[in-house]
Formats: sequence, structure tokens, C-alpha cells
Amino acid sequence: MDLLPLVLLFAAAFAAGAVNAVAGGGTLITFPSLIASGLTPKFANVTSTVAIWPGTVGGSLAYRREIGDRRKRTTALAIPSLLGALVGSILLLQTSDQLFKAIVPYLIIFASLLLAANSRLSKLATRAGVAATHADHIPPGMYIAIFCCGIYGGYFGAGLGIMTLAFMSILAPDDIQHSNAVKGILAMLMNGVAVVIFSVFGPVQWLQAAVMAVAAIAGGYVGVALARRVPAGKLRMGIVAWGLIIGLKYLLFP
Repeated sequence: MDLLPLVLLFAAAFAAGAVNAVAGGGTLITFPSLIASGLTPKFANVTSTVAIWPGTVGGSLAYRREIGDRRKRTTALAIPSLLGALVGSILLLQTSDQLFKAIVPYLIIFASLLLAANSRLSKLATRAGVAATHADHIPPGMYIAIFCCGIYGGYFGAGLGIMTLAFMSILAPDDIQHSNAVKGILAMLMNGVAVVIFSVFGPVQWLQAAVMAVAAIAGGYVGVALARRVPAGKLRMGIVAWGLIIGLKYLLFP
């Protein structure tokens, strides 16, 4: 592969790592960048998942204390996370390139709209009648919701963190730091299952994945500093606009 495409992919993954640290939605940058480099949508999705995962590990480690505070909740929800991701990953491998290409625009648009609605969904927590009553309480609906998040994360992944946080905000209201900590480790587990499955059975493009993994980790460190200066809401809306543009482009001009 030529040097210039690798440089552009490095830049895209660096930006994605920073965006994930601030607002989430970084896959909406890496996925179309890999397609632009010449990969098919299915190859791009698999490679993007593998490339971005190392950056999520570092983010989760930064929340060690909060995860310890919610150890029971995190441990219980890890099981549906892993099972859902396994189902989603297998479904993706069984999906033809043609079908996945047809589905991709809708997945991107859905992820973008989900990102846009995140704050409104979070506000529903005060009105939800099926929410957790204390830190160790996990309502039955939470297991189902996290299992569905796992399927989505194993299959596509873009917007997974936002979806998981939205469900947690509704069904298990908590302060933002603890919610982010639990969300982060669950998303890491979901994507980790997909990484293992794709590494063994999927069409991962390892050169691109390796270059982007290094960039995503570096971008994540920068993103932590950026989070203190750039309003997450504004950055989130920028990612939403980008995602909608990309989704509509793939929908109208496949």
C-alpha cells in the first residue's frame, strides 16, 4: 500500500481516538476513511473495529476507581455484553458484501441520529418507571438492552458507546462518571469479542489496522486534554453532521 493513504488513515484514526475520548462516535471517521482508501464496506468495518479497540482499553483503565465502585453491576452486565457481541460478530461474517453494503447507510444514519439524541435520551432517566433503584440493582430490561447493544456492537459498532450510555441512563440512572466507566468497559468487552472473532475468521487488513491502532491510542491521550477545552456538545454535533453526510452519500450514491 502507498504511503499517502496510510498517512491519511493515521490522521483519521488519530482524530477518531481524540473524538472518542471527548464525545464518542470516532468510528464514524475511521469507517468511511477506510472505504475511501479502497476497502469494501465489510472489510472496512472489520478493520476499523480491530484498529480502534486498543484505544478503548486505555480509556477504560482511566476509570479504574469508578469501575470498582460499580463492580457488581459491571460484572453482571459483562455476560450479556459478551454473548451479544458474539452473536453480532457471527452475523456480520455471515452477511454478504452486497447485503452489508446495502445496510451500511442506514446503520451510519442510525448511529448519527442516536448520537444527536443522546442528551434527550439521558433526560428520560427521570421519567423511567423501570429504572434501577440503587447502585447494585439491575432491572431485567437492562440485561436485554445490553445484549442488544452487544449484537449491534459486534455487527457494526459505530455509535455503540452512545447507545449503551443511553440505555444505562434510562434503565440505570447514575452520575455521569460512573455511567461512563461502566459503559466504557462494557463497550471494550463487546468490541474485544469482535476483535477476536474478526482476527481469526474475518478479513482484517492488518497493515491498515496496525497503523490506525497506534494513531487511535495517541489520539485518545490528546482527547483527554481536549475534553477540558472543547465543549463535548459542539464536537458531538460536528460528528453527527459528518455521519449524516456520509450516510446520505452512501445511500444516494452507493
